[in-house]
Amino acid sequence: MSQPTLYIFDSYALIFRAYFAMSKNPLINSKGLNVSAISGFTSTLHDIISNKKPTYLACAFDAAHVTDRQVEYDFYKAHREETPEDIKTSIPYIKSIIEGFNIPILEVNGYEADDLIGTIARQAELHDIHVYMVTPDKDMHQLVTKDISVYKPPYMGRPYEILGVSEICEKWEIDDPLKVIDILGLWGDSADNIPGVKGVGEKTAKKLIKEFGSIENIYENLESIKGSLKDKLASCQENAFISKKLATIVIDAPIEFNKEEYELNEPNKEVLSEIFADLEFRTLGKRILGETYSILKKPDNSGQMSLFGGDSNTENVEYSEAATILNTEHDYQLIDKEEELIKILEAAKTKGVLSIDTETTGLDPLNCDLVGISISSEAHQAYYIPWEQVDKKKFITILNEYLNDPKILKIGQNIKYDLLVLAQQNIQVAKPLFDTMIAHYLIDPETKHNMDFLSETYLNYTPVPIQELIGKKGPKQLSMSDIDVDKVKEYAAEDADVTLQLYQKLAPELKEKGIDKLFQEIEVPLIPVLTKMEQNGVAIDVKFLKDYSNVFSEEILTAQQEIFEMSGTSFNMDSPKQLGEVLFDFMKIPYQGKKTKTGQYSTNEETLQKLAEEQPIVHKILDYRELTKLKSTYIDALPNIVNPRTGLVHTTFNQTIAATGRLSSTNPNLQNIPIKTERGKEIRRAFIARGENRVILSADYSQIELRIIASLSEDSKMVEAFEQGLDIHAATAANVYGVDLESVDSTMRRNAKMVNFGIIYGISPFGLGQRLGIPRTEAGHLIEQYFEKYPGIKKYMDESIASAKKNGFVQTLYGRKRYLRDISSGNFTVRSFAERNAINAPIQGSAADMIKLAMININEKMEKNKFKSQMILQVHDELLFDTFKDEAEQLKEIVELEMKNALKLNVPIEIGMGIGDNWLEAH
Repeated sequence: MSQPTLYIFDSYALIFRAYFAMSKNPLINSKGLNVSAISGFTSTLHDIISNKKPTYLACAFDAAHVTDRQVEYDFYKAHREETPEDIKTSIPYIKSIIEGFNIPILEVNGYEADDLIGTIARQAELHDIHVYMVTPDKDMHQLVTKDISVYKPPYMGRPYEILGVSEICEKWEIDDPLKVIDILGLWGDSADNIPGVKGVGEKTAKKLIKEFGSIENIYENLESIKGSLKDKLASCQENAFISKKLATIVIDAPIEFNKEEYELNEPNKEVLSEIFADLEFRTLGKRILGETYSILKKPDNSGQMSLFGGDSNTENVEYSEAATILNTEHDYQLIDKEEELIKILEAAKTKGVLSIDTETTGLDPLNCDLVGISISSEAHQAYYIPWEQVDKKKFITILNEYLNDPKILKIGQNIKYDLLVLAQQNIQVAKPLFDTMIAHYLIDPETKHNMDFLSETYLNYTPVPIQELIGKKGPKQLSMSDIDVDKVKEYAAEDADVTLQLYQKLAPELKEKGIDKLFQEIEVPLIPVLTKMEQNGVAIDVKFLKDYSNVFSEEILTAQQEIFEMSGTSFNMDSPKQLGEVLFDFMKIPYQGKKTKTGQYSTNEETLQKLAEEQPIVHKILDYRELTKLKSTYIDALPNIVNPRTGLVHTTFNQTIAATGRLSSTNPNLQNIPIKTERGKEIRRAFIARGENRVILSADYSQIELRIIASLSEDSKMVEAFEQGLDIHAATAANVYGVDLESVDSTMRRNAKMVNFGIIYGISPFGLGQRLGIPRTEAGHLIEQYFEKYPGIKKYMDESIASAKKNGFVQTLYGRKRYLRDISSGNFTVRSFAERNAINAPIQGSAADMIKLAMININEKMEKNKFKSQMILQVHDELLFDTFKDEAEQLKEIVELEMKNALKLNVPIEIGMGIGDNWLEAH
């Protein structure tokens, strides 16, 4: 019989970790509640219950009252930042969920969670129970024995770890986990404000304990220690012993391990169901409750009921049904006759709305086949057209008549996809349009915008998952064309129905929030422009890329051989572990960074860049990495994604990814073609005009974000510099350093450029110092001088933050809103992130609005003039056109005019323009 197990959660440590892991992309439900910490903690709890099947389980919390340690030593944890408000709000929910699982909560006044875990672990150990302390904290390592382990849950892509005696001893370079206390006593702990011995770090602390065994022995033998280390130890003797005491976890707290109380039992399904519904944990709730139901029904191999015990009964079946949102009544019909289609579309014309959705054989709209079309103009009623069963020619004629009718609003969820699919069948969809995905993106840019999420949030309805029809991803997954048409009808018609109902909810909300103008004048008119650009595609010089790939292969081989010669050994260049060992163990290069969580040397770019100037081999390694990345990511990859139907590369432009309003590009990401290095720039040579009578035209906003901040701030000196057409970075350097413009050297200009762009992103003296390689004090002085010379910029920044605190959001020149729910947080880290967004979002967002308006207006002029030339790419502040030579000059005039006048600024706007046979030449 296997040894019973007890898992004890270090609850606050796991809650904080879950919250900060998602701080940049938090989970926010429709009520505005940040549920990141609740979701993360609940997932960890469920994963351990489901996968580890513990015999006993408990969750320990720090008491709300001041602990005994804090009473005795008032500095202990005194400098900790205030707990973020979102975590404070989350705690009652988390405790309710724990109680819903019928798991005991451990909390004792005067004691920390660590003490309760230590006490219970030691008691459970006496009952021949193996204890797993579920925590990421290193303090708990002191408690490890043969029957007590640390369980570190998975985190940010890293797998879970179990640390026993051998792992702890190896990690801390000791022979007994209890010596962790002595190491912490010397090293201190900045997180808990434990002082340790000033000047003694982790490495020295480990070395001392390895030699002397304890802090007591160190001070008994202090005379044998030489040099400055002896002085450091002598001057901090009291701190060392206090720190050891503070780092020692109590194992005799007033709490008892009661096996019956800690035994894992069946959860309270009704309580959990109610909590998950309140939090809108539909996917997570169904995963947890559904699996609970399936395990309850089926006994394990030992013949005992697994996980929660109990019998398979009616109550479980009823619960399973209750855990799924019930489908509402609906009327979904198959349409395969022309007269039926006309009747339905005439009714839609009367109502003035028509929801559209397409079913296809794949996800690439330009390389798949149409399976069917769904339409709806009334809630709970929809129709499905099976494309292979109808007279396509007649249906295309009918659909074109109604889908081009300006009196019918055409509605879709990610409607651009449907427009592209329908265009392959020669079905055109004309304005007006409404996209539910984009509408919700404007309403709440930080959350999800997929149809399932929107349906569950706005309609309290869970659509049928596509996996129920075609199966999960893998070789056995079916195509939509393989499925029985009656089953497809239910699934497909539901999409059109749900999309129509979402439109009815979202359209009024756009007006309520004051963003309908942005939706109607920028985002919706942009849809057909992007549709056309994706259809246009980009021509690629495949021969050039293949030849370039061969050149790179030779350069990679040469770089590799040079590295082997410089290091004196051969190894796997692509293994960070082997590379770290060669550089820092074999070659003895001084290591300047922190080791990874697995104890390896970090060999990331930031670490290596610090060494590159003084270590030629490191410079060569960075060179090798650039070569291999460019070759695999771009040079070899681009020819493989040429569309077989068109012979071109077609990217997808996304309107709903970046919260700032910027477009992004995927499949492939053509906005990420490198430009910083000469090798990277050469890749742009592969993007060519598609014919001898064509050229590539590039048009690029010059320093548009700086011009926008000058306009928003109305800073006189910055506005004047732009009006005079000065080099803005040189002008900034002259002001900050107090010299004439002619006296500005390259270093001054480089520093000023970094400050100019860094200020937009709220750069700190520490961050600026790191980027420029200068002391933090010097960087701080640069920033001070910048604000002194440009007071309008400082005023703008302060006013942006104040406005965000007052209104809860900031907005662009065109009214795009960025909601900043953490702007008044008591936690410095969380608040600072929101303050940076308050400064930056109006600038980046206005730049995004500006180029989108330019694209809409340029496209309109190109259509009006019946140009054969095509707009093919948008890359940040640059537009690319595949241009007929005889239209080039006229198009240049239109592009420059529309880009300059897209948004009115109170500074001149400059456009850099160029023409060439390829992107590199044009840029």
